Amino acid sequence: MPTSEDRTAGRARYTQLLDHAGRTTVALRPAPGTSGARPWGSGVLIAPGWVLTCAHVLAASDGRRRDTGPDGVLGVTFDGQVVAARLVYDLSRPAPDAGPAAARADLALVRLLDPETAHPCAWLSDQPATLLEDAYIFRGHDESPVDPFIAVRFGARDARGLQFGSDVRVTPGASGGPLLDCDRGEVVGIVKGRHQQDHVGLAVPVTALRGLGPEHLVEGAAGAEDLGPDPYHALMSLHDRWHWAGQELGRAAGPTWFDAQHTIMAGRGRLWGVQERLQALDLLARLPAPRDPLVVEAAVGEVLERGERPGAWLLRTWRDGHGALYQGSDPYTELRAFVHYLRIVAQRTADEVRDAPGDEAAGVREQAARLAEFVQAKAVVLLPQDRRRIGPVRRRPRSVLVEFEPLFYDEGGPELFNWSVSEGYGQGQWLRVDVQESPGGVPFEQAREQVLRRLGGRLLRADGDAGPGARVRLEVAVPEGRWDTAVGQWEVAASTRRTARRRPVGPGRAVILRDQGRREQVDPAWLRRWQGLAAARELEALRVPPRPGADTGTGSAEAIWRLLETAGDGVLPALCHTVADGFGRDAVGVALDTGFPAGLWPAHGHGEQRDCDAGCEEFHRGVRELLQGSGGVTRLPELVRQLRAKATEAAEEGTHWARDLVLLYDDPEDPIPPLFADRPQVSP
Repeated sequence: MPTSEDRTAGRARYTQLLDHAGRTTVALRPAPGTSGARPWGSGVLIAPGWVLTCAHVLAASDGRRRDTGPDGVLGVTFDGQVVAARLVYDLSRPAPDAGPAAARADLALVRLLDPETAHPCAWLSDQPATLLEDAYIFRGHDESPVDPFIAVRFGARDARGLQFGSDVRVTPGASGGPLLDCDRGEVVGIVKGRHQQDHVGLAVPVTALRGLGPEHLVEGAAGAEDLGPDPYHALMSLHDRWHWAGQELGRAAGPTWFDAQHTIMAGRGRLWGVQERLQALDLLARLPAPRDPLVVEAAVGEVLERGERPGAWLLRTWRDGHGALYQGSDPYTELRAFVHYLRIVAQRTADEVRDAPGDEAAGVREQAARLAEFVQAKAVVLLPQDRRRIGPVRRRPRSVLVEFEPLFYDEGGPELFNWSVSEGYGQGQWLRVDVQESPGGVPFEQAREQVLRRLGGRLLRADGDAGPGARVRLEVAVPEGRWDTAVGQWEVAASTRRTARRRPVGPGRAVILRDQGRREQVDPAWLRRWQGLAAARELEALRVPPRPGADTGTGSAEAIWRLLETAGDGVLPALCHTVADGFGRDAVGVALDTGFPAGLWPAHGHGEQRDCDAGCEEFHRGVRELLQGSGGVTRLPELVRQLRAKATEAAEEGTHWARDLVLLYDDPEDPIPPLFADRPQVSP
């Protein structure tokens, strides 16, 4: 354990860092102008206008929210002033009735009401906390801040959060304040308090902030105050760009947090030091958020040459991927890893918008080029074999698409099909890798069996090309009348062995259904609905038809048109009827015609001759819970995969409502390719 002399020497080395941490620590209290009120707890300024604290600081001892001023105004004290603020995000209380998938953490974000308020910002770590020796807790005060005190014997992270030594007394008012790792010069946790039984100090790791989603926006805080549809990406982009701007030439401000980090890191022989990190994170902050967290995981897995896949929420942004690369390696290996990772990010970002029109896409291409130039400058010291290996970034598939093309005959003739398989790279970029095309075609069941005989190997090859541990998405485009195709229950070869066993595809990878009639020409209603879903705080299931007894004329075509045309943003249709024919088929057709890009139904729904029963109620209840806890439309394919996996596990004990769940998921920003190179359909 460090002695008092060690602590004194350490504090002298960290003087500048401790000063910055003290100035970014705030006290949370009643609204400005309230006299005689004591502070509730502490917080830390992390981005322009934003304070991070523990959610429980803003609750009284009985669990109710603190008494605040009009419109929820509270006070934030720092630098001898009290400024008005408001709670905007609460990670401890997901959206009402959110399902178990919703993230929960004892964290909250408070926004200063005056956007022109000048203040410093602390540096939040981009990597998980490790064993610490020099760690300090800070507490906000209405008057001048007191000295921080050291928290030694830092323990491991467990289900309760980060633990620090039992010899440290967490004084009243310290909850919500920052836990500073002086060795790295970063805030690694937000102090919760002291555990009553174990008498250890507890803190929430700042990496728990990665769970922040639009569903955590508190009631009444929407509008100009919030951070948009991807609040975590927006918040950390503000954080990283603010710290980079602090180093601009000509600024009148004094020493920065980076200056303090640079001082304590000097002489450590790092090739990827705080300067490289500062610039890299600024460049990453200027890029769009990755379309899927699995892309970040795949990039990290490729760089580190490992196959394991952490939970999707752990690595949500390019910044998170950067933090995952600190492996305690030698300086050269560490530099090579960062160069390789940023090279992948720059190339894939450029590929996403390579042919996209408009100023926004042009801006993204420019920022990707800036990142590529930065990578090239840092790569000059790599060994020739490493420069050669990292140089080309091959395109990696994100999905495999199976298309069934119907061949039309005279009325009453048989319905026959051709099929194709393509690999997808995003933004409507596809490469056909297998085609079965004949003038006569084959029945659907035969076409499906032909596909399944080859699909297992094709998926395994695409997984290998996508990177270590990757599982590409399976997309299946079917024509009207085949919307009941239970794609998630398809069985494909589990290996490339000639006698390989077949396994269901749905539990192991995301599987979605697409409409074969939607292609490269994007209908405005389709795009508008998709954008509404992407921006929605939470998703909502629309039961089609509504419950019996509703005054919409259940079953009538006009009633379904009205129901779907007037549905708001964030709504997805859910049907328990069969969609193979009759009412269910018409309802899906109306949903597609009115622009809906997604919907849910069982492959084997009930017909019109049977009323809804307990099984239907279980289905609709399950869909509601799935959507309310989803965190956004882009996460639905993976969440449905998890449901299918649970349904498979429960098969021995009975049926599961999601056993044959079908997810229609048509992303208009990634339309399926032109129909067989625009060749006209044949009619023998």
